[in-house]
Amino acid sequence: MSIPAHLRADIDAAKERVAALHAELPRWELVVWTAGNVSERVGDYVVIKPSGVSYDELTPEAMVVCDLDGTLVEGDRSPSSDTAAHAYVYRHMDHVGGVVHTHSTYAAAWAARGEEIPCVLTMMADEFGGPVPVGPFAIIGDDSIGRGIVETLSGHRSPAVLMQNHGPFTIGRDARSAVKAAVLLEEVARAVHVSRQLGEPLPIPQDAIDSLYNRYQNVYGQH
Repeated sequence: MSIPAHLRADIDAAKERVAALHAELPRWELVVWTAGNVSERVGDYVVIKPSGVSYDELTPEAMVVCDLDGTLVEGDRSPSSDTAAHAYVYRHMDHVGGVVHTHSTYAAAWAARGEEIPCVLTMMADEFGGPVPVGPFAIIGDDSIGRGIVETLSGHRSPAVLMQNHGPFTIGRDARSAVKAAVLLEEVARAVHVSRQLGEPLPIPQDAIDSLYNRYQNVYGQH
């Protein structure tokens, strides 16, 4: 199987974006060593990092391309060990164009407890539209993690899920928005953890959460 000619330019552009976005993960201290991954969907293909490769080596040329079953289509290295999970999400959530996985410290700590992050900050209402939910424990290697992501986030406003005993996955309309969600997730996970050391955080009323979410998603920024 080869990349269709009409998608060649789009695939190459996605490789550039995905390579650049991988650099954001260590920049924001969301990963260590070779852990973590970013992917972006292009038609029926997924651009993702190769498995176990240093972030310093993640050039556009190093990116690999798989189909939506996770089968390698282009590249001379094995794709990320999380490829099956990414591919499952793309197959079952048509609106998703980017997926990110990290092991960021504070988000992973909440995942280790199997506890959702309560919506007690306006930043959470803005980006996540409520609490960040917990997904089921699943073993890496097949699409079990992907199934857990889809089951947990389907019908949920949050673009992030804490997979129990594992770590966070985020989704977005493209890879950049999924990376943004991963960065903000770690920030709120840290802030809520610190707040709990001082006392019980104050909840935000649901009507205020809804109002904040609507404003941030539809009014805030440049359109």
